[in-house]
Amino acid sequence: MYLKARESVVLNFNPFMSFNPDPKSEYNDQLIRATNMTVSAIRFMKTFRAGYLEPEVFHLNPEKSDTQLFKNIIRFVPSSISWFGAYMVNAYPLDMSQYFRLFNSTRLPKPDRDELYTDEKAKHLLVLRNGNFYVFDVLDRDGNMLKPSEIQAHFKYILNDNSPAPAFPLGYLSSENRDTWALLRKNLLDNGNEEALQKVDSALFCLSLDDFPIKDFIHLSHTMLHGDGANRWYDKSFTLIIAKDGTAAVNFEHSWGDGVAVLRFQNEVFKDSIKAPAVSPQSQPASVDSSRAVHKLDFKLNDALKAGITKAKEKFDATVGSLSLNMIQFNEGGKELLKQKKVSPDAIAQLAFQMGFLRQYNQTVATYESCSTAAFKHGRTETIRPASIHTKKCSEAFVRELSKHSTEELQNLIVECSKYHGRLTKEAAMGQGFDRHLFALRHLALSKGIALPDFYQDQAYARINHNIISTSTLVSPFVQLGGFGPVVSDGFGVGYQVHDDWIGCNVSSYPSRNGKEYLQCIHKSLEDIFNVLKGKKIGS
Repeated sequence: MYLKARESVVLNFNPFMSFNPDPKSEYNDQLIRATNMTVSAIRFMKTFRAGYLEPEVFHLNPEKSDTQLFKNIIRFVPSSISWFGAYMVNAYPLDMSQYFRLFNSTRLPKPDRDELYTDEKAKHLLVLRNGNFYVFDVLDRDGNMLKPSEIQAHFKYILNDNSPAPAFPLGYLSSENRDTWALLRKNLLDNGNEEALQKVDSALFCLSLDDFPIKDFIHLSHTMLHGDGANRWYDKSFTLIIAKDGTAAVNFEHSWGDGVAVLRFQNEVFKDSIKAPAVSPQSQPASVDSSRAVHKLDFKLNDALKAGITKAKEKFDATVGSLSLNMIQFNEGGKELLKQKKVSPDAIAQLAFQMGFLRQYNQTVATYESCSTAAFKHGRTETIRPASIHTKKCSEAFVRELSKHSTEELQNLIVECSKYHGRLTKEAAMGQGFDRHLFALRHLALSKGIALPDFYQDQAYARINHNIISTSTLVSPFVQLGGFGPVVSDGFGVGYQVHDDWIGCNVSSYPSRNGKEYLQCIHKSLEDIFNVLKGKKIGS
């Protein structure tokens, strides 16, 4: 699905998730944070590759299974039967096959269908600053990590390098239409850039150092979701972006894996970098000759490539210039209150999105919510369809017919929505959704040259797949916000988090939709839902 898509990965596929600041403010210095997070990322990689990373487990009864005692017991049970011990306490191991693509991986543009490339032997890091590409080894020939003070010295060297920005920044090419980019890449290879591109593709990951501080959350979202195009390489499995003031985020390419794997990586990196920081503000960089260790990549460009970069920049600037990002924080309640009222926090957030859209546009539309199917081998995602007859009925009662319903009736409608949403979520997680099955059948028909059944030509099928509201949530105490672009030109991209006592919502849109107004309608809907759940009478 991802690799055959020909649209640019920017805004269409790559999401971002930003870290909280380091709790110790002096550690948010760009050089310090870049060093600590890079060291923690390498520690994570080495732990994973050595087979010591604690497995992902879904605990239905965490009091029994998510304990040190259980982990110690299960460790000594042969792996052939250890699953049975986990099953007995309602703990389900999740698929982690995506993780190996986190490092040394890149999506390569190819005509018609891209390829994923991984080279686990490579020992270097790719660093982007001011549109320039730098590489240096972070592992020695035995696979041991360089001393943190040496990594710090190399970063300091890059941050102090006053090379001008390239006249034709190569980063823009990775934002192009995939077929266009595939042709340009072939030209790059034919023009003597094979070695330099190999360095980019095989690097552990990409670290982008931006030369400006972050002004506010909106600026943060724009910077981490798309940036300026020159100081990014959107095809890397992930890019760790660190701004001048130490604000950090991950922007990741989506074809190799999903948010679950990236969030685990981010959680571990954040915890490790604050609990066991490799360097401190008092640390001195090692006295090494960085000018010999750090290599600035030089790309040979002919006129066709220069024209290609210029065109890519124009397209990028036009697309990004038309994107609006808006956000709200609803502070009148969150997960704790909703659980007390015995309703699903996720169902309530989704109900608010339906109610908000009805309030703004006087209709309900096809809606997408991502659900992980990592309970299955090689599981990716399934679609939850949050727009239902229940959410429509409840939304209409709140928006159009408030005076006709008592508070108790409105409460019952909310509970119905929650129950049905819970059922949909469980079905999706257990592989009982319909979207992926229909997609697979369609793919098989096309690959075997079979005529598509009439079902796929039906307007209803086209309409349900034109997801005007596209939503996704990942909650972590270490991630402050995340976001992604709308999946259709007349849609909203809704990234949201339901915390214990507040709800955050980040909405992207193009000119045909008003994201700011939509968020106001969501806020009003959340207000009404919470008041009704608290037993208050609400006015129309």
